[in-house]
Amino acid sequence: MQFVTGTCRLPLGGFAELMGSNGPQKFCIEKVGKETWLPRSHTCFNRLDLPPYKSYEQLKEKLLFAIEETEGFGQE
Repeated sequence: MQFVTGTCRLPLGGFAELMGSNGPQKFCIEKVGKETWLPRSHTCFNRLDLPPYKSYEQLKEKLLFAIEETEGFGQE
């Protein structure tokens, strides 16, 4: 949740009440990139970019690596 939205909790009203940098912003997942890329998040837009991985295992490995082992813009 925090990887994509920048917050560790959903709003009380659920995903429908997520806010972006310009007001209400729905959570979305986009198919973007190459199989070798890591997933990317755009917290201002509540968007997750997922490359077209060939297996669930590859998706899980890449997503966990992106969440646990990388730093985003302005994060320490």
